[in-house]
Amino acid sequence: MDKILEVSGLSQIYGPGCDQCFTCTGPEFETNICKHCSSIVALHDLTFDLYKGEILGIMGESGSGKSTAVKCLYFDQMPFGGSAIFFNNKEQKHLFTLNPAQRRSLRNQHFGMVYQNPNLGLNFDISAGGNIAERLLMNRVLNYSEIRSRAHELLTRTEVLTERMDELPKNFSGGMQQRVQIAKALSTRPSLLFLDEVTTGLDLSVQAKILDLILEIQAELDTAMIVVTHDLGVTRLLAGRTLVMKYGRVVESGLTDQILEDPQHAYTQQLVASAL
Repeated sequence: MDKILEVSGLSQIYGPGCDQCFTCTGPEFETNICKHCSSIVALHDLTFDLYKGEILGIMGESGSGKSTAVKCLYFDQMPFGGSAIFFNNKEQKHLFTLNPAQRRSLRNQHFGMVYQNPNLGLNFDISAGGNIAERLLMNRVLNYSEIRSRAHELLTRTEVLTERMDELPKNFSGGMQQRVQIAKALSTRPSLLFLDEVTTGLDLSVQAKILDLILEIQAELDTAMIVVTHDLGVTRLLAGRTLVMKYGRVVESGLTDQILEDPQHAYTQQLVASAL
């Protein structure tokens, strides 16, 4: 199986930071706030590999560091420390050594992101089709009919009525906005897709349709995905492997079925028990 992403020692601190931040925070201290400098250790020493076509789940409660990890890997913020290598055929790109232009190019061509809040992933001042066109134009797809055709195809694929293609996303329901976000993210056929709490706040019937869509896309395009969620049902359905995080650290990792059926760490046991 081809490796697509290699993450090693990824860390993030919000605040001034000090040389004791990592030694006085974490699950054993039941806090991610440094008592010496009051910085928040959002993430520490996150390490994992991701392979082509694989769906990796990152699970944990709010403040566990799971969303911070994805924001660092998608260049929404630069990490405090660590490294990440993206493998594109025979080419290797060290993510955190790239200049801004290189980061934009990689993000636009090879990565896709679907945020929990559609306001972060969509431009609400332009139409649903315009959002897809905007991303295609960044990748130098300049032919109007080609852009229009691709937008039509993607909105159909994500079950957005194509007669609403020229409507503004603000007129859509939350579930519909998420589908437009997914269509936009897929427009460049990314090899790596980040999904950050994509079903939170949606009706159960809408959640089910979006999760089915994600699985169809993964099977059809062989896209690698990182799914961030606090919902064990989402993790069970989508992820082959899962990392469980608490206070910025991974406390358990392994095959999803194994973790959910026989959790080893007390925190994972608590999460599973609370979902029963």
